[in-house]
Parts: sequence; structure tokens; C-alpha cells
Amino acid sequence: MNIHEYQGKSILKSFGVAIQNGYVADTPDAAHEVAVKLAEETGTGWFVVKAQIHAGGRGKGTVTETGSHGVVLAKGLDEVKGKAAGILGG
Repeated sequence: MNIHEYQGKSILKSFGVAIQNGYVADTPDAAHEVAVKLAEETGTGWFVVKAQIHAGGRGKGTVTETGSHGVVLAKGLDEVKGKAAGILGG
């Protein structure tokens, strides 16, 4: 069975396992919106934007169209949309 990371975290959380907050976004605008939400909830200013694919090594590979890696660090809300666009191609 293959499940995405966010799905596995949801299952673990349902059994009381402590996990870090995270949200799924399918557009760069949605990624920015959930980053704002995370900033409000946690006070963080850095965000990890991850591709959700059924493969290992997301941080090593690149998105062909953009050259972006599948796991990237946005060091502020102003970087989130661009980093998400690099992964999503939009």
C-alpha cells in the first residue's frame, strides 16, 4: 500500500501520536494561505514545502520543468508561493 506522508501523519495522529502541524495545498496561493495559518498557530517564519509523491528521495530529485527539488525550505512567507510554484509548476 502506498500512502502520502500527510495521510500517514493523519493516521498516526488519530491514534494519539504527536506529530508536527502540516497542511496540504494544491496551488501556490493555497500554499501561502496555509503558511500564514501555520505562522499564526506556531509563530514560525520558516516553512518546508514538500511534494507529495509515491517515491523516496524527494529532496534529491528535481522537477523537470522548473529544476526545483521536491523538498524545499521557504525562509519566510514571501518565499512560500515561489517555492510551491517550483514544485507544482504553476
